[in-house]
Amino acid sequence: MAEKLTFVPTLDPKVEELALVARLRQNDQVAMNTIVTRHRDRLIRTATNLLRDSHEAEDIAQEAFLKSFREIHKLRDDRAFSGYLYKICVRLCMDRLRSRKPTGEAVERGMGGTDRRVVNQILVQELLAHLPPEQAQTLVLREMEQMSYDEVADIMDIPVGTVRSRLHAAREKFRAIWLEATEEQAR
Repeated sequence: MAEKLTFVPTLDPKVEELALVARLRQNDQVAMNTIVTRHRDRLIRTATNLLRDSHEAEDIAQEAFLKSFREIHKLRDDRAFSGYLYKICVRLCMDRLRSRKPTGEAVERGMGGTDRRVVNQILVQELLAHLPPEQAQTLVLREMEQMSYDEVADIMDIPVGTVRSRLHAAREKFRAIWLEATEEQAR
């Protein structure tokens, strides 16, 4: 006798997210936990790329979740929840960056046998600090987080054209300071 297979439909992630947000509005703890599990790693990565501090990034991510859950009533369209969450995270990062005291400390590079990729990642993080905050934020969201122009525009609350112009300026400035920094390393 042949075994009968049952078909279990899987929800489209967008439809599933919509259902989770509806449950979140009713303070459903399971929905909260599912949303945290779904977005936590990417939120921390985004915050780390902006703040250049993984411990601080975890605090910001937690704060972003709490704020988005607490202020869910401000969200007009449940389909926009992930953009709303990332917008909160980016704004919290920018607030944290503005409140920081500038330090003259530079990260040591090229310590005996360090993997070249790690050295480059450290250099990228240092050089991002030399860009204006809006340009650095745009560059991180588009290039490092691989967000679309529309997603970046939504998160930053600016028109897509502004994203494009900031991105162009950020790439040009970053390219110039990258070349300068790598030439100094080669000497």
